[in-house]
Amino acid sequence: MIRVQHLTKFYGSFPAVRDVSFEVGRGEIVGFLGPNGAGKTTTMKVLTCFLPATSGTVTTDGLDNFENSLEVRRKIGYLPENAPLYLDMVVRDFLLFVARVRGLAPDTRRRRLDEMVRVCNLQKVFLRPIGELSKGYRQRVGLAQALIHDPDFLLLDEPTAGLDPNQIFEVRNAIREIGRTKTIILSTHILQEVSAMCGRVIVIDRGRKVMEGNPARPSEMLTPAAAARFSRVVATVAGAGVSTETVAAAFGQERFARDLACAPAGDGAVTATIALADDGAGAAEAIFRKTVALGWALRELRVSGATLEDAFRELTTGETQADRPAPLTGKAGDMAGNGGGWVASAPHPAPAATPDHRS
Repeated sequence: MIRVQHLTKFYGSFPAVRDVSFEVGRGEIVGFLGPNGAGKTTTMKVLTCFLPATSGTVTTDGLDNFENSLEVRRKIGYLPENAPLYLDMVVRDFLLFVARVRGLAPDTRRRRLDEMVRVCNLQKVFLRPIGELSKGYRQRVGLAQALIHDPDFLLLDEPTAGLDPNQIFEVRNAIREIGRTKTIILSTHILQEVSAMCGRVIVIDRGRKVMEGNPARPSEMLTPAAAARFSRVVATVAGAGVSTETVAAAFGQERFARDLACAPAGDGAVTATIALADDGAGAAEAIFRKTVALGWALRELRVSGATLEDAFRELTTGETQADRPAPLTGKAGDMAGNGGGWVASAPHPAPAATPDHRS
């Protein structure tokens, strides 16, 4: 387990990390998320014993990172944002060099080298100079050097930065396989990265932890009032008399509708996206009843809540409800054409502003 308690790091008078606390248990893949300049890399450098903390404590597997630095480093594999590679060395020689530096016995070096080639899929470039490799293969070599000594904990800082979609896919697959047996902290500012690989997310902003939870359930990380602002019902209807105007008129005046956007869905159908004024209790049922009463066919009906992006922006931009544009309309009370669809605002006032969660 990695345990961080009240971690603070100053660069001169600048507080890069302020009173951050969290734990990462064995076998977890945890996303460490934040905007650029939030303090992610500084925290990772403290966790890997590259930097001392100004105050607070960090323990790894029960060992204090500052009093037992060498023992902790033996337990940790680290891939910084810019992989530490010797570009003039071939992949095999570089990994054997790292294995020797890590103190592995000769027979263990060969076994671990074979394992890293398999796990990181390096067979095609095993005897090529690193300087000739693509960015994706260099990242895989960086992963291999971080894993060559079989650490219990793996810390990755922006492992897919600058990669193309195919390279990202390959690196993600490698991380997933590694995560079956390792504890991984994945530092990134890419939300899709966390959703694709992590079972838990920790978000920091301006040096402070502002959110922690399951990335698959982002609404649970927000206050009820904040989560309600992102609640929506999506309904696609078809039938005689269906148009963007008639659907907007039918659904836009319901008590639960704060804003509504309608757009053609093809084949005479219209999709309505309704932003809910409260928790939306009974909204889906009311839309179903209205659709039946009007004699329309209901092709789709679903309720959606806050996404990870919604939660991230809510807690890292510092915007209040008064500052933030309405989710579906430009001005309350307007109804205007919008790319072939209609946008309507319900007559209900917007919810009160949500307090700043960063305190």
